Amino acid sequence: MLDAIERLNWWNQQMNQLWNGALPAPQAAYPALNLWDDGENFHAEAELPGFKIEDIDLAVAGCDLQIRGRRETPSGKDWAIYRQERPSGEFSRTIKFPAEIDADRVQAELKDGVLRVTLPKAPTAKPRKIEVKVLGHKN
Repeated sequence: MLDAIERLNWWNQQMNQLWNGALPAPQAAYPALNLWDDGENFHAEAELPGFKIEDIDLAVAGCDLQIRGRRETPSGKDWAIYRQERPSGEFSRTIKFPAEIDADRVQAELKDGVLRVTLPKAPTAKPRKIEVKVLGHKN
């Protein structure tokens, strides 16, 4: 009985591989991002495995961060692609943050296939403490 179940599981795996290889993968927003706010800065992390820094362009305007890049698919005369699950070509993704960014102080680094961007909030976007004066009153 166990042998029959194992054969059915194997058959199911084979059909899933055939099915998944024959159909294009669903398109998700690329690259995958994590975004957060620490109070002083916004942060963005993007997964970009295999990219070199010269393949990536960043632009900041107002509340927007735009990440653009390009990855080429290797090609050869003597071979053909069997399966391609990693996207190739150009991509562009724009993220709108809830406050303005100080573009002059943005920092970015690419390490181990992860792009990390620190986006300081513009001074006008940071909360300001307003002093409340007590005016004298007559009794």
